[in-house]
Amino acid sequence: MIRFENVTKKYGDYIAVSNISFTIEDGKIVVLIGESGCGKTTTLKMVNRLITQTSGEIYINNVNIETMDVIELRRSIGYVIQQIGLFPHMTVKENVTLIAQIKKIDEKTINNQLQKLMNMVELDPEHFLDRYPTELSGGEQQRVGFVRAFLTDPEIVLMDEPFSALDPLTRKDLQEELLKIQLMLHKTIVFVTHDMDEALKLADKICIMDHGKIVQYDTPENILRSPKNEFVRKFVGEKKIWSFPEFIHASDIMIPAKKTCRPSEKVEEIKKWMEENNIEVLPVIDENGILLGTVDYKNICSQGGNLVAKEIYFRNYIEVQVNSKLPEILEIFNKNKKLQEFHLIVRDNERLCGIITERSLVQTLQSYINPNN
Repeated sequence: MIRFENVTKKYGDYIAVSNISFTIEDGKIVVLIGESGCGKTTTLKMVNRLITQTSGEIYINNVNIETMDVIELRRSIGYVIQQIGLFPHMTVKENVTLIAQIKKIDEKTINNQLQKLMNMVELDPEHFLDRYPTELSGGEQQRVGFVRAFLTDPEIVLMDEPFSALDPLTRKDLQEELLKIQLMLHKTIVFVTHDMDEALKLADKICIMDHGKIVQYDTPENILRSPKNEFVRKFVGEKKIWSFPEFIHASDIMIPAKKTCRPSEKVEEIKKWMEENNIEVLPVIDENGILLGTVDYKNICSQGGNLVAKEIYFRNYIEVQVNSKLPEILEIFNKNKKLQEFHLIVRDNERLCGIITERSLVQTLQSYINPNN
């Protein structure tokens, strides 16, 4: 665990980091992000004392880092940077095992860990270990940087914009590699980026900074759904949540169930109310509050005579909870697309909250994907 307590970093009169306090939990990826000069890289480098804070305390596992030997501290923390920093005159193996040898880790342990990590990042050890950095692509060099950072099995890994110089496809591949490594190794990773999409993809929690202060420190979903202020809203993007369907819930796309009808209500009266309120579906509820089915406006319009709701309601629905996610909802509609007048009933536990129809789902998605149409 890493804990910042009232940490400030000044350069003369300039305040790079201003009285920040936050905690990074064990085994989580925390992304520091913000505009250039916001203090994110300064914050990262204070963890391994490449930069020393002006005031405040930083703790690792409840030990103040100022009480630690600085060399031992840095050797105990993995570090990945944009420039990678491989020695050009050394082979891949020599580069990645240097710190392990300095720490006098036995050769068998080093080799076992090396083989495992090289395979994990999809670099064939037999093909790559004896090559030199100049013989590798940028993406391959960054993978080697991963292996070097994780080889000595550190609890903490710092990553300072490691992918920013790479092309988009390689960057995407390495993001996936990092998530795969984290799934297996469960390290505490502090990651600096200026790319919000990258932050949202990688982070367990995101720390948004502005002028040396923490503006919001929260999960990606909470930041997308509940930005703390206008700065966060603009920095993240107004409708960014719609790029992450796993964060979109049934409550975001349902038609609220503001009215229900009884089985004995006349169809003509229901039709009139639906026209006046532009509602296409109504739930039919019995006297005990039990959902019997739904009446659909198109079906009502095709019926004649003096009918009541219980004579025309449908039971072509599936119930979901308000926190059901968009991919699940889309899959349900896809599986039931042949059913006539199919709906989703949305509940909050037992309480009826709303309805999702195919039409309302399509209209809602189109309004966010093509907001000008």
